[in-house]
Formats: sequence, structure tokens, C-alpha cells
Amino acid sequence: MNKLDVKTEFKSGFISIVGQPNVGKSTLLNRIIDHKLAIVSPKPQTTRNRILGILHKQGAQLIFWDTPGFYRPKHALGKRMVNTAHQSLKQVDIVLFMMQVGRKMDEQADKNIIKILSRNKLPVFLIINKIDLINKSDLLPIIDHYKSLMEFAQIIPICAIDGAGVDTLIAELLKITPAGHQYFPRDMITDQPERFLTAELVREQIYRFTHQEIPYAAAVLVEELREATAKKPMYMRAVIYVEHDSQKKIIIGKAGAMLKQIGQAARMDMQEMFDSKVYLDLWVKVKKDWREKEGLLNVLGY
Repeated sequence: MNKLDVKTEFKSGFISIVGQPNVGKSTLLNRIIDHKLAIVSPKPQTTRNRILGILHKQGAQLIFWDTPGFYRPKHALGKRMVNTAHQSLKQVDIVLFMMQVGRKMDEQADKNIIKILSRNKLPVFLIINKIDLINKSDLLPIIDHYKSLMEFAQIIPICAIDGAGVDTLIAELLKITPAGHQYFPRDMITDQPERFLTAELVREQIYRFTHQEIPYAAAVLVEELREATAKKPMYMRAVIYVEHDSQKKIIIGKAGAMLKQIGQAARMDMQEMFDSKVYLDLWVKVKKDWREKEGLLNVLGY
């Protein structure tokens, strides 16, 4: 048979990115997909939902899930976030367990995550992030430590910010990705709707410009979205919900300065994401203790 007549088997696999909060999971997803899908912040527990990103390769499709970090939840929202991370392990083919050097880690938390991963019997890659922060000689003890906790399918050091090691990671994933269907069209990089992406971009700027408890007590709901026309920009009306009047005052700021700053920065990101002029209409409302109310969590999309 002529080699040109041989059909290559299509590969597809679902891959979950898990780990403690703030180890670079969202940054890695954005780097792999080469598009900003997940918001990022130096503050922990930024990701609240499972974010799906699709990488299209010749003859293969890798579907990544960025998940909330594993941590001890303090309220109903936190419990849902951790449950989302747990549930993602039941629906994937491969797991990327991510840790980050150069910061103090909760060693017991990592052991707990590894215990959970061991039960699922899935191929697990250990992803060591921020290798630019340490010497190569300091990397070996870290690898040896984690190898003593679990047998990993691969151990891959990377830097999610500049992309070092990411090509190696993708190549190794392709080697063990099972044969499967093409689940998504080639021009699709996420299944998240525009309303969700818009809300996340606003929330990212809240994390950027506010401090202490404010980012964690804020949720964003897009109540109206109208596509751009030849004469009008894309229109979005979004509400920032907080738990107390004092938080509302902080987000609005003196003479509306903070809200204007958040809105302007979010609008710039939206225009880049949607390749369209955007008119963003932002409001702030109080929903007392929304993080503890199951009905409100459903409405807000958690």
C-alpha cells in the first residue's frame, strides 16, 4: 500500500490542570491555547469555574480544563469551587498536577491532592512551574521529593509565563493521548459563552485594583449583551455584586473613580478579545452574604 493511502488515527483527550491555588494553572492554559481564556491574578483563588480550552494539532485535539485550586473552603462558594476541581478528575484522560517553585507551599495540601490523584488511576504529569526562579541544581531535590510521593507518568519543568518547557509538555501529552473523536470544530478554542468571558474580565480588574477581602466578596453578572452592528459598538451591561455596603463604596470609589478604572481596563481587554468596539455599562449592587446562599450561587453561575 502506498504510504499516502494510510490513514492516521485521530487522537483526542481531556486533560485537567489541578493543584493548589495560585500555582500558575490559568497562566499555563492561556499559554497553551495562545489566547486569554482564564483570568490571572497574583491573588489566590482567582479561578472559580472550570475553564475549557481547546488546542488543535495536526491529527489531534487536546481539551484542557483549568480548575479552581484545591484548598480548605470557608463558605458555600469555596465548597463549590473545590467540588468543581474534584469532579474534573472523573471526566478526563490525563491530569497535570501543577506546583510552583520559589514560594512557600502547603506540603500537606499537596500530599492530600496526590492521595486523591492516586485513587483515580489516571496518568499524572507533575508540572513544576517557575523554573526561571531557581538554579537547575536546586530542581533535582524537588523532583526527588515528589517522586517519593507518587509515580508520575512524566515530570516536566516549565515556565508558564514565557513558555519554556510547554512545547515539551504538549509533545509528551500527544504521545499518550488516546484515539478519539474531534469534539470541537477547528476554529473553536473554548466553549465558554461571551457573557461568561465578559464577566471574568471585569472580575479580573477587581482583583487587580482592589485589595483584602473585596475581590473575594465580588461577583459579576452580565445582564445584557448586544452584538456590535455597523453603526453601534458591542453593548454590555454588567452588575458587580458585593456582600456589604462598605464594599460597594470601595468598588465605586470617590466620585466613581474606582468603578471607572475597573471598567476602562476591562473594556480594553474585551475589545481585544472580541475584536470589536465595546460599550461597557457597569453597576454595583449589594447581595448580603451571597457566597453562602445556594440560590444566588446558581444565579451567578457558580
